[in-house]
Amino acid sequence: MTLKLNDISTRAPQGADKEEIKTATKDLRKELGELQNLLYAEGKHSLLVILQGMDASGKDGTIRTVFSEVNPQGIRVVPFKRPTEEELSHDFLWRIHQNTPPKGMIYVFNRSHYEDVLVTRVEDMIDDETAFKRFEAINAFEQLLQDSGTLVLKFYLHISEEEQQERFMERLEEREKNWKFNIHDLHTAKKWPEYRLAYQDAIDKCSDPVPWYLVPADQKWYKEFIVAQTIVERLKKLNMQYPAYEAFDE
Repeated sequence: MTLKLNDISTRAPQGADKEEIKTATKDLRKELGELQNLLYAEGKHSLLVILQGMDASGKDGTIRTVFSEVNPQGIRVVPFKRPTEEELSHDFLWRIHQNTPPKGMIYVFNRSHYEDVLVTRVEDMIDDETAFKRFEAINAFEQLLQDSGTLVLKFYLHISEEEQQERFMERLEEREKNWKFNIHDLHTAKKWPEYRLAYQDAIDKCSDPVPWYLVPADQKWYKEFIVAQTIVERLKKLNMQYPAYEAFDE
């Protein structure tokens, strides 16, 4: 394993101007709204955004901010919780494949198929041999999506353990955030080193054909900027065009 998450900063570069970056993010949100309209009109591609990260890394806030200018008809957010009995009776990708985006649409996964090589591995639901087979299946699955016209963008929201603890305390102390607190989060937090290693392995083994973007997430304003900027830049590379008007035959 070559990736060491502990060696990668969770904060914005020194000297980054918060107000300038927030202004840039606002412009990027508007541009993303325009690109979504173009994506929908052309109907040749789809976009799948995968958000992963430790508890309290800011997945919900990222979705709310980055996609605020997107037409609600052109986007769907899919949260992946504990699998149902029916889902568990199938292969681990069965429930995922049913929720991939059709052409013209943006889908955002709040957690994803990676939970099946993270939680399941740390909590000893699967062994390493099974995890490595799943890595291969994930890579093949993501290649299939790309071959079918789906742009897949994977973001790991890289938060520090100290920032996570501060956000947990906010959830307990601020009444309007109480609802976000889950006692299970404390169990997960106790296994921070194990989850960090599981993430390193998943990122390392599943970066081809679809690379990961490691996003410093301690400062929300910088995290949102990086995610928005990346999505806009990658959508532009599709060179999408509005379809020409074609009159119907009488």
